[in-house]
Amino acid sequence: MKLNSTRLSLIAGAVLASGFLTVVPALAHHSFEAEFDGDKTATVTGVVTKIDWTNPHAWVYMNIKDEAGATKTFAVELGPPYALVRNGWKRDTVKIGDTVTVQGAAMAKDGSSRAGSLPSTRMMLTSGEKLPMR
Repeated sequence: MKLNSTRLSLIAGAVLASGFLTVVPALAHHSFEAEFDGDKTATVTGVVTKIDWTNPHAWVYMNIKDEAGATKTFAVELGPPYALVRNGWKRDTVKIGDTVTVQGAAMAKDGSSRAGSLPSTRMMLTSGEKLPMR
């Protein structure tokens, strides 16, 4: 079957259009500095309640105690799963119910109970192992 120029143009247009559509999610990626303050870091210890092993960033949610002793949920953004795997992580490295300590996470600029991982941020497991979070 011979392709005429109109068909070839339509196919090329569809391929190009699908390529442009795959770029859109990358444009939605946030700026770390827009959400987190790298100059305001914290170390938090808590019990893991949820793990989102998703792109573009994994998240760990944990219950922590605030200054008054009340329990609240705290979320920490990690690096992308492919980078975590390169740094020794597996999907089951951290499990729900584990007590972990996140050292040196950048606090959210909006004052919420969230933090982002800097290149120096580490998660200490109950075994004492420290893993990079980016």
